[in-house]
Amino acid sequence: MKARYLLPLLTFTAFAAQAMTISSQDIQEGSPMANTFAYKGFGCSGGNQSPQLSWQGAPAGTGSYAITAYDPDAPTGSGWWHWQVVNIPASVHSLKRDASGHIQGADELTNDYGNKGFGGVCPPSGDGMHRYQFTVWALPDARLELPANASAALVGYLLNAKALDKATLTATYVTP
Repeated sequence: MKARYLLPLLTFTAFAAQAMTISSQDIQEGSPMANTFAYKGFGCSGGNQSPQLSWQGAPAGTGSYAITAYDPDAPTGSGWWHWQVVNIPASVHSLKRDASGHIQGADELTNDYGNKGFGGVCPPSGDGMHRYQFTVWALPDARLELPANASAALVGYLLNAKALDKATLTATYVTP
């Protein structure tokens, strides 16, 4: 006589990996940014303040964060880096408005205006609407080691190579 084995029916609950998200009290997905966040110079007369940003849902093993602000529509052939901040401690999950220059433990790199920190939005007059991608990157290490005077392209490469996850909020701006 053959033995019959009945396996108990197991119920598995699938847990979807929580996606990392970014939000802001100052800028909204697909919406125009206020002049508060425009550059002061290069033909623009804004407040040059970095927007408030918050993020959540970083994966386990996150050792630090980075934030970038990038304009893919800049008429340069390679876009325009408005902000690159690395080595934000893993315990930080938000930045206040105008935090640039005051982020404890972080390193703000040189933007494409040639200054360290946030350089506000400022598309050329008559160039139409530009998109501004604010991205938070979850990184596995407490510090992203960079050579002195690392280019924005090198930093972008390293962030893409090392990121555990990332989230992007894209706002717009047209120079009045």
